[in-house]
Amino acid sequence: MKAGGIYWQKLGKDIRRDYQLYLLLIPAVLLIAFFHYAPMWGIQIAFRDFKPSLGILDSKWVGLKHFRRFLKSPNMLQLVGNTLTLSVLGVLIAFPLKIFLALVLNELRNPGYKKVVQTVTYAPYFISYTILIAIVNIMFDQNIGVLTHLFQALGANANDCLTSSKAFPWMYVCSGMWQQTGYGAIIFMAALAGVDVSLHEAAMIDGASRLQRIWHINLPGILPTITIMFILTMGNLMSVGHEKALLMQNALNLEASELVSTYVYKIGLQKTQYSLSTAVSLINSAVNVVIMLTTNWIVKKMGQVSAI
Repeated sequence: MKAGGIYWQKLGKDIRRDYQLYLLLIPAVLLIAFFHYAPMWGIQIAFRDFKPSLGILDSKWVGLKHFRRFLKSPNMLQLVGNTLTLSVLGVLIAFPLKIFLALVLNELRNPGYKKVVQTVTYAPYFISYTILIAIVNIMFDQNIGVLTHLFQALGANANDCLTSSKAFPWMYVCSGMWQQTGYGAIIFMAALAGVDVSLHEAAMIDGASRLQRIWHINLPGILPTITIMFILTMGNLMSVGHEKALLMQNALNLEASELVSTYVYKIGLQKTQYSLSTAVSLINSAVNVVIMLTTNWIVKKMGQVSAI
């Protein structure tokens, strides 16, 4: 019997044996099929001069016209640079902070205090971007802003934090850290729960300090999780959402706040240039895939657990 026939025979046997589990998979498969794969039919808009009145198939095929148009646009490098700046700052600062918070929470021995800290750090994740930016605007208001007066008392000028192009990346990243660090630490907390307790007991008998146990037991124990999460994070390096950036954007910080995602939103929904916006999004997605595969290849070469 051919290998393909053996595979399908084995799959059928597995389905009959564990049919309840496969039934539970059906909603998830349908969700992915309808909302992730079916819309890919519209990707061809990027290769056409799409007109809603004509539909996708009847719109003129123009090949790579819109891709070349974006790559030759004068602000392309600025858009990519601004997007990478926010993403790289997030990877260098926010990603390690999630690991650090998980390690700290794991070391807390007072259950009540631990629950309070977890609640305080998790809660901001459930605040909408609109509320988050409203809080930021109030905190940095020139007249009533608490942080503005605090920085001024320390001798720093914080009056232009909301309008300065130089301050925008830090405002964006720091507000994101406050909102997402606690929630992002959950996956590392779960990984720490799986670290063998006997290793800590043996290390304590040998006289290892708490910091030594964290460094030599906890970190190596969650290293596979850190690696997988880092690869997935790198796969979204160019996927900076437009919602928060648009809320923080104004005429004075436009030089730093105009991202690939905000550009796609403006030309796609506001200027109805659907073909160009689809082409830019497709380029953005392709770059993300290349970055993720490259990161995965490097991690695999280093002998670590890889995603693929």
